[in-house]
Amino acid sequence: MKKWIWIGVVAVVAIFFYATYNGLVGKEEGLNSAWANVETQYQRRADLIPNLVNTVKGYAAHESQTLEAVTDARARATSINLTAEDLTPERLMQYQHAQEQVRTALGRLIAVSENYPDLKANQNFIELQTQLEGTENRIAVARRDFNAKAQVFNTAVRRFPANLVAGMFGFSTKPYFVADEGTEKAPQVTF
Repeated sequence: MKKWIWIGVVAVVAIFFYATYNGLVGKEEGLNSAWANVETQYQRRADLIPNLVNTVKGYAAHESQTLEAVTDARARATSINLTAEDLTPERLMQYQHAQEQVRTALGRLIAVSENYPDLKANQNFIELQTQLEGTENRIAVARRDFNAKAQVFNTAVRRFPANLVAGMFGFSTKPYFVADEGTEKAPQVTF
């Protein structure tokens, strides 16, 4: 009889490890998928920028400093390769800061268009501007979805007794996207 009790205990422990490990793997894959969606939206924005810059160049050639700032910010942002596996708070902050520089530079570029009525009326510019606005909204949604998946994953990794399994198999918490410092203030555009 004692033998069956031990077999039962071992079976329960094995089922617990099996279920917990597979649950953590599923949550981590959800997190990885959400991260891929964030990257996709940032890549979409990076792909739109050269078209927007070229459209503006035709109308505002003497705004080269603004155009260079957008191009440089895009280059810096796309040079940072961050995968879901190497998400650390420091690396995510670096990535987020580079993306914020792109957003700020694009804001200045859009503000420049106010000085050029012909540019504001150009169909290509209007279409690109609309696509960028849509992309910014998609980025916000993707970041929110990532944070939701990170919360589910982090909660699962930290809860007892799952944290024992998580520690044994190398699962650790992932950082969240947070607002950059100073974003609580509305930006001021001056000419």
